[in-house]
Amino acid sequence: MSLWFLLALMTAVAIFAVLWPLGRATPSQGGRESAVYKDQLTEVDRDVAAGLIPQSEGEAARVEIGRRLLAAADAETDPQTTPRLGLRRTVAIIALVGMPLMAGGLYLHLGSPALPDMPLASRATAPVATASLDQLVGRVQTHLEKNPTDGRGWSVLAPVLERLGRFDDAAQAYRNAIKYDGDTAARRAGLGESLVSVANGVVTADAKAEFDRAVALDAKEAKARYFLGLAAEQDGNRTQAASIWQPLLADAPPDAPWRPVVAAALARVGAAKVPALSDDTIASAQNMSEADRTTMIRGMVDRLATRLKQNGDDVEGWLRLVRAYKVLNDPEKSRTARDDARRALGQNEAGLRQLNEGLKAMGIDG
Repeated sequence: MSLWFLLALMTAVAIFAVLWPLGRATPSQGGRESAVYKDQLTEVDRDVAAGLIPQSEGEAARVEIGRRLLAAADAETDPQTTPRLGLRRTVAIIALVGMPLMAGGLYLHLGSPALPDMPLASRATAPVATASLDQLVGRVQTHLEKNPTDGRGWSVLAPVLERLGRFDDAAQAYRNAIKYDGDTAARRAGLGESLVSVANGVVTADAKAEFDRAVALDAKEAKARYFLGLAAEQDGNRTQAASIWQPLLADAPPDAPWRPVVAAALARVGAAKVPALSDDTIASAQNMSEADRTTMIRGMVDRLATRLKQNGDDVEGWLRLVRAYKVLNDPEKSRTARDDARRALGQNEAGLRQLNEGLKAMGIDG
């Protein structure tokens, strides 16, 4: 409250200093002239008495000075002087009182006096809201609705939509980018990845076709090569998956951020020889938090479970799923996967036999 009072006092002092001259009575020009003319009459009388000027000239000077003195006296008693002074004082009072009241009322109406203070440090570290990014994306989309052939705009928008989780929109944006800005391996790989995300991690036939096109355009396209290996793994062809991932890892730069992912994929399919990793890559994999490792593993397990629901004849896939849930210390899901596998292989006696033998080897029976 003391701050408000201090600010109000400072405002009042500033306004008062500016408006104070308006409330003062300004000495009239006539008042100053009448005093001069009276002094001149006295000097004329003194000069005539001393014989400095003739009597006739003195009389003429008195007449002229007297005429000017009368005019100055009339101006001094002008009836408009008092109302003008009163008007100035009224304006000063209105400004002194009315301006702070009007400013305060406007602030109470438009401002937020009850809002707590937000320190500058907090503003600098405040996270950017997703809504703001959504608004920017909306503006770009509005631009593209008016300019649908702006291939560069589609190329910029597509990966942003994918990061926002809008996979269907991202796939369409990649298609438009290819159509209007040219067919490239990176855009085909991005389109394929969006289709995989739409299918919850399953490399569908459409997605695989996009990855094949990407590799045809650029045999070194890393993203497309990885997902082609994943497609082979999901189809149960672990040998083919390893044959795709091994040269991919061999071609990878030492500082490639995706090297640990490919190395883990090779270990998952039981590759006989895994190319040596750099010390930095091994350190980065070892320094992963337990939560990050668990999230990565669960993502792979969920994709495998989704694929097995679509293709339940993969005995090896069911055994991997049961084993994965056991490693994740989730016995209930492990038993559920076992029962689902037996139902899916119900008419496949050879498959059931292979499944039961694998379950016994893992110490799971019944």
